[in-house]
Amino acid sequence: MDPRDTAPDSWEQEEDAEARDAAGLQSALAALNVNAKPFVPNVNAAVFVPTFFQSSLTEIPVSDGHGAETVASMELSETVAPVENGGGTEADMMVETWEQKEEPGEGEPGGGGALGGEGGSSEVVQGKEEEEMMEEEEEEELPMLKVIPLPPDAPKKEHVNVVFIGHVDAGKSTIGGQIMYLTGMVEKRTLEKYEREAKEKNRETWYLSWALDTNQEERDKGKTVEVGRAYFETEKKHFTILDAPGHKSFVPNMIGGASQADLAVLVISARKGEFETGFEKGGQTREHAMLAKTAGVKHLIVLVNKMDDPTVNWSLERYEECKEKLVPFLKKVGFNPKKDIYFMPCSGLTGANLKEPIEECTWYTGLPFIPHLDSLPSFIRITDGPVRLPIVDKYKDMGTVILGKLESGFIAKAQQLVMMPNRHTVEVLSLLSDEVETDEAVPGENLKLRLKGIEEEEILPGFILCNAENLCHSGRTFDAQIVIIEHKSIICPGYNAVLHIHTCIEEVQITALICLVDKKTGEKSKTRPRFVKQDQVCIARLRCAGTICLETFKDFPQMGRFTLRDEGKTIAIGKVLKLVPEKD
Repeated sequence: MDPRDTAPDSWEQEEDAEARDAAGLQSALAALNVNAKPFVPNVNAAVFVPTFFQSSLTEIPVSDGHGAETVASMELSETVAPVENGGGTEADMMVETWEQKEEPGEGEPGGGGALGGEGGSSEVVQGKEEEEMMEEEEEEELPMLKVIPLPPDAPKKEHVNVVFIGHVDAGKSTIGGQIMYLTGMVEKRTLEKYEREAKEKNRETWYLSWALDTNQEERDKGKTVEVGRAYFETEKKHFTILDAPGHKSFVPNMIGGASQADLAVLVISARKGEFETGFEKGGQTREHAMLAKTAGVKHLIVLVNKMDDPTVNWSLERYEECKEKLVPFLKKVGFNPKKDIYFMPCSGLTGANLKEPIEECTWYTGLPFIPHLDSLPSFIRITDGPVRLPIVDKYKDMGTVILGKLESGFIAKAQQLVMMPNRHTVEVLSLLSDEVETDEAVPGENLKLRLKGIEEEEILPGFILCNAENLCHSGRTFDAQIVIIEHKSIICPGYNAVLHIHTCIEEVQITALICLVDKKTGEKSKTRPRFVKQDQVCIARLRCAGTICLETFKDFPQMGRFTLRDEGKTIAIGKVLKLVPEKD
């Protein structure tokens, strides 16, 4: 390479160039308005309103004689309610000073710590240059969720895992994203960025779901594939949102999400035609409700979404129609309509009836969604039981890290545990509950554990972490009661299917049919049936391809319920009655 290209021939030339630059700078400075007024942030600026709401409000005046135009503007005012973030006022939320950003914000739950930074990044922002650099980098970055540090003496809030289930396109991810915004877990700036990007792809109504659908494939297609995770808090409780995929190709992922949940939110679309598609035989509304019940979810909230759609317009008749069709089916699955199910109208896109009550829906008198979640009675947790933590996922990060929900027992830092079924003794190096480091964990919490004494390759999803004094049972053969839900032909011994039990997925064969069970009386047949068909209940012997961890339903319901799937459909649900020891 020619050195003359990189360095000047003489230093005089270099000085000439500097003089030229200085002259250019002088002329640029002369053009500046030195007497311009200093910038003062507008404290009373309006809160972020998605632009397509504004355009839809001006362009499409809905008039049906009931003053629906005012309805639209009311919905708008619902969307822009100030986000409560540590009890601050709207002005506090809008004006964000650098001092606030520089404080680590550890003492108080609200204030600078909660507002500062993009998502959960705790970097101290020291000036505008850094912020501009961050904005450039932001294009590639996935959003981090905010983690608000609590004061050390604060009482621990009850932890509740909520899974969003339902047919594809019912609005699960959008409702999840809207809740994140309303509870202050996603910043206004982040949402504005999503809205811009979504608009470029002509997908402006999808932008809220991007708070949970973080990978590019999910965003491009508008379909959730993996179970999205997010957290939000109310006055009394700490919630983990598990956003399950609705598409039938990803039901195994949905089962993984539902197996970690305490409470399911079944989202159905009230829009004409969409509810019917989701509820018919091929739709996912039925299958998801049934799988949630099998996964051990006791309480179901049915959110009738898209009530603001022009074809629905908060109509009580349409709401009741959806309800009448769903209740008999949910009853058949095993939910008690009086105690276990709660119906609620809402709009995920506008946020109506998620946090604040809505005026245009006069016939609904219950609490909005988030206050309703807060008012639910506490869940019963077995703290003194044996440790049981089914593993959902694992990865390498300065050691072996596993993810899962603690079903029973108590885990503390430096505790010695055993990984079943391969009986490795491991030690807990560190413990994170929803991204916050903690010293101990109680049942119901979603945990990340860093383990010592085992390699990541030696762990599979479906393995169980338990204490040495009370090991989890493992084996290949077991007897179970099965209900055949949907299967065109008959099922005989030798039939193969895929077994989903807690977080474990394994191939299984029905080796023998023991007896039929009468649905009404519970009586067992004296003779062995040669086959079983749809809607029959039987007791059968099943044999897995490999050793799995499981418990009987009587001892441990959460690890004794299972689902059998074949050809992309759920064909049966069942419960483990007894474990059959292996013959040597």
